[in-house]
Amino acid sequence: MQIGLSNNEFLFCATLVTGLCRLAWRLKLRAMPEPPLRRPLWASLGTELFVAVALIFTCRVAVADWPRVPSGSMEPTLRVGDFLLINHLAYGPRLPFTNTAIEFGRPQRGDVVVFRYPHDVSQFFVKRLVGMPGDVVSFVDGTVSINGATPDVQVLEDDALAALSVRRSDEDLGQWMVREAASAPPRVLKINPFVLGRLPLNLDDASISAHCTTQRGGEWQCTVPPGHYLMLGDNRDASADSRAWGFLAHDQVYGKAVRVLFNFDEPERAWMPL
Repeated sequence: MQIGLSNNEFLFCATLVTGLCRLAWRLKLRAMPEPPLRRPLWASLGTELFVAVALIFTCRVAVADWPRVPSGSMEPTLRVGDFLLINHLAYGPRLPFTNTAIEFGRPQRGDVVVFRYPHDVSQFFVKRLVGMPGDVVSFVDGTVSINGATPDVQVLEDDALAALSVRRSDEDLGQWMVREAASAPPRVLKINPFVLGRLPLNLDDASISAHCTTQRGGEWQCTVPPGHYLMLGDNRDASADSRAWGFLAHDQVYGKAVRVLFNFDEPERAWMPL
């Protein structure tokens, strides 16, 4: 799922511009015999906006972010229109325009991770972390097992979904809702019974071809290389993930999605944990 361009870079630029305006005005005041009756617009922007913009920027970089979900590749966990609470302190903040991090922790299997898209690091995606470094991930008909474990999957009826606080939407019609537990907390996936995970591995990608084998459409196995993760969308038949662009390098991890803050179209999703 593509979240889109990060606002942090824009906030950084706004902080820099307003800070320079504030500094320039202070220096100009020192050279004046007495303060003018009115400040120019650029000086007002620097004086009045710098503190507010800097506080917002600092909060979003160091503590939390709140992007909007624009697509359905993580359904049913995330819905289009969800605003997410991204916890940067889960793994440690990363500085804008760089991959420099102060690490407090590392992603764990099952986390909903926000990361820089490997082929365009100016954009941010969110997927489920399925494979840790060294894991052998087996994929069959849309579901996974880890390190040779017996697959733990169950197709859910509507009453079971209600018990898990999962609601069907119009986009779920004709789809299987499946509970999967692969060495991680269980989650509910969406699988198209007419596709069953037959999205092909991109074997033109060198990292995929070097670490993965495929037996047939919808069945493959990958060994996750050191320092990387295997990422999949919960909407298994409508997600551009590690099957398309390869493994995620650790230094591209940006934060952990922990809650749905709100959704204007579905108010009942407010503050829902992930």
